[in-house]
Amino acid sequence: MMKHRFTRNIFFTVALCLPIVFTTLSVAQAQANSLTASEIMEKVDARDDGDNMIANMEMILIDKNDYERVRKIKTFSKDKGKDTLKLMFFMEPADVKDTGFLTYDYYSGERDDDQWLYLPELDMTKRVIDEWKYKILKQAEVRDHKVWLIEAIPSNKTIEDRYGYTKSVLFVRQDIFMVVRGVHWVKEGRKLKYFDIKKLEQIDGIWVGTETHMKTNKGKQTIHRSVFKWHHIRFNQDLDEGLFTVRRLEKGL
Repeated sequence: MMKHRFTRNIFFTVALCLPIVFTTLSVAQAQANSLTASEIMEKVDARDDGDNMIANMEMILIDKNDYERVRKIKTFSKDKGKDTLKLMFFMEPADVKDTGFLTYDYYSGERDDDQWLYLPELDMTKRVIDEWKYKILKQAEVRDHKVWLIEAIPSNKTIEDRYGYTKSVLFVRQDIFMVVRGVHWVKEGRKLKYFDIKKLEQIDGIWVGTETHMKTNKGKQTIHRSVFKWHHIRFNQDLDEGLFTVRRLEKGL
């Protein structure tokens, strides 16, 4: 089994793919004019994303010629303190069936996440809040909901190199403190990466982005697109920590 350390980050892919806490509109409106950019991002980071989750995910990869590849994945997620354990198994197509992906997502930025069988199209790590400088650019709307546009700049060159972005602009919904859209300036290759949560559902009191679209542009050309669809999401499942091991990864489902 080969172990990889993965440091690049598509900011809030987890926020794209995993749930977050519901906050009433009236409270958010009262706070809208008083919160700083850092305080907003702290609330995003502190969201309730549920625990002991089992779900099915469909990943559609689309190249610049509109050729599609579909992957179906079974996912498991468990919190361990502030850290997160994730295990994923490919179910379809047949040539990748039972291929697995295991990650220990450490909350502290001082320790690299541990990952086995690195999957290049899906970064499942989180951004460390304190490693970025934030500024509110303006308020706007996304699908009839008020959002803050938050600019995020790496605090130093080491952080910039680690994540691979020189800047991000994040669209944070004011009622649920969820990043629902974003643009990232890639350090290498003069590329822009975009994500957009197309569908939101509330499951067991948790807001979940159940369909997310991502694309990478170079100049005016879209060179890659991905669509993530989540199905049969269940929280508070009986998941033992022993599930999230290399031995289980090798064994498969």
